[in-house]
Amino acid sequence: MAATLAIIFGLSTLVFAVLLSLAGTFDLLTLGVIVVVMNLAQWLLAPYIVDALYRVKPMAETDNPQLHQTVKDLSMKSGISMPKLMLSKIPLPNAFAYGSPLTGNRVAVTEGLLKNLNGGEVEAVIGHELGHLKHRDVQTMMVVSFLPALFYYIGFSLMWSGNARNNRDSSNNALFGIVFMAFSWILNLFILYLSRIREYYADRHSATIVENGAQKLSTGLARIVHTTQRTSRSKQEQKNLNAFKALFIADPDKATQDSVTLATMEASGQQLVQEILAKEPTFADRLIEALSTHPNIVKRLHALQELS
Repeated sequence: MAATLAIIFGLSTLVFAVLLSLAGTFDLLTLGVIVVVMNLAQWLLAPYIVDALYRVKPMAETDNPQLHQTVKDLSMKSGISMPKLMLSKIPLPNAFAYGSPLTGNRVAVTEGLLKNLNGGEVEAVIGHELGHLKHRDVQTMMVVSFLPALFYYIGFSLMWSGNARNNRDSSNNALFGIVFMAFSWILNLFILYLSRIREYYADRHSATIVENGAQKLSTGLARIVHTTQRTSRSKQEQKNLNAFKALFIADPDKATQDSVTLATMEASGQQLVQEILAKEPTFADRLIEALSTHPNIVKRLHALQELS
């Protein structure tokens, strides 16, 4: 993870230093201040946006004392303060960790998760989310995810200014704009890779702190993927899910693709996992994975089996 972050910030610094100095369009100090302010604002306000999009409310301890105790015990094993337990009123089975200095750390589970997974699988999912908090993945991804959008905005502005006037300087601006927009796409591939790595690390954390965690998480992930594919969603719900899908334990957009592997849900959890493990990711699967925030389900379960 550290190496990937170094690449992301190193390339960002290089492109800013070379292209912006050549273009002479932006003051680096001013742009740096804008980046810091916008990242800070995003980090502080993101939990409120997440709560609104996913209909998240605090879960009272009296509503589910067993789940609260699970979070408390696993937080102690993780060596972190217990996050606030939240409930998301959406039917899709999923969970996510988030937070900021204004709200503190939070772990949210959906109604669909509690309905479709057994207690052991829910425990493993909670362990995964606590892994994100321990590794500070929330802060990391919030910061780096802003960079591609920033480069794209700068590139778009340069292209627009280049098309507005017909002279040599404006042509150069348009060329720099294309470079910026192309770089934003390349940078986004690195960020997606970073996101997939953090999922593996969080899976490993769950396997470490939960008894038989690798097996519990394996069956839990299989059920999440299949149930997500079967659950109907409106266009607005799909748009909301896309907004912060990197927070989820499983990518809702990949559920249809991944569920092709899960053809026989009537099998028991362990039978289902073994059926998935017998598959080999195709070239198309690998291409889809490269453009996803989450690893391919087959590769992810193989990694969990190695931890068993």
